[in-house]
Amino acid sequence: MLATAGTALDGCQRGVSTGTGAPVAGPSSAGCPAATLTRAKADVQQAEQVDTPWTGPTSGPRAAPGRTIAFVAQTMTNPGVAGVARGVIEAAAVIGWSVRVIDGQGTPAGIQAALGQAVNLRPSGIVIGGFDPGLTSQQVAQAGTAHIPLVGWHAVEAPGPSTNPPLFSNVTTRVGEVARLSADWVIAESDGNAGVVVFTDDSIPFAKNKSQLIKGELATCPGVRLLASANIPIPDATVRTPQEVSALLARFQGQWTHSVAINDLYFADAAPALRAAGRPGDGAPYNIGAGDGDPSAFQRIDSRQFQAATVPEPLTAQGWQIVDEFNRAFSHQPASGYVSPAHITTAANSGGATSWDPPGYRQAYRTIWGR
Repeated sequence: MLATAGTALDGCQRGVSTGTGAPVAGPSSAGCPAATLTRAKADVQQAEQVDTPWTGPTSGPRAAPGRTIAFVAQTMTNPGVAGVARGVIEAAAVIGWSVRVIDGQGTPAGIQAALGQAVNLRPSGIVIGGFDPGLTSQQVAQAGTAHIPLVGWHAVEAPGPSTNPPLFSNVTTRVGEVARLSADWVIAESDGNAGVVVFTDDSIPFAKNKSQLIKGELATCPGVRLLASANIPIPDATVRTPQEVSALLARFQGQWTHSVAINDLYFADAAPALRAAGRPGDGAPYNIGAGDGDPSAFQRIDSRQFQAATVPEPLTAQGWQIVDEFNRAFSHQPASGYVSPAHITTAANSGGATSWDPPGYRQAYRTIWGR
């Protein structure tokens, strides 16, 4: 089913919406199979729990002294990238290291230049912050020649170590779990009857794969109709998203009941167009972000302004994990293997917070590092 959905939608072009069939009068009334709807609702309920115990590492090497980290960002306008960079800086201050953030400005040339600059600094380690290492194969090879370990954040699809590209570890939630839960939220919230728009950036392989998985999960419910896939590069989102949303509203009108985006930032840019069209902030389309859970997303959710939910990355916790993974690399120990479980935030469970910050990790890492 995933392969079928992906094949049908591969014709998307940058910044263009594509429909999935002839227009219909509204969302399908076919609904979902009972088992599918029951499973979706149970999965969503479990993911909304906030009192989750720490399930990450509790042992590892003591802090290596005097290390330096270069954090190469895909673009610091991506709130997820910026949030995990702040987590790395916070954790580095605790373990006693220094951090240099280098912004790739969201373009292949900029990212290549940023990673080249990082290699030339000869740091102890380099973070691949939210971009495909395949774009920078020459610079990655240079880092390998210089024996500089690389730790990725959303750099490849799977969490953990990678041999090609060579990453000591890739820190991320499981993309399949995030995609499934965001789609299941739509299925559960709509009782299996919805017209959905998916917002994505197919220029990023990680994001493209996530959106295809979202579409595949939506397709398990016949009553959930994929109206369009809006492919908007993240660096262009501020300009393109309002125009795209206006066009989608004109095209689908009342058919459009829900949206899923691979990054919450699309809804920040969609809000003005939805507001201008007279849509209420707490009404349709009901929007969920499949990452990254930045503070503005939490604010929109809590104020019920054009976003109802997010599947947030624990950005600060992942920054701490990146530092811990480097500490293991410097001590010639294997990666931790830890993967943060996915979580769903809504106005009902956010507690007024501006990020998903699960309990327990700071003390656990301090104990491991002897800090």
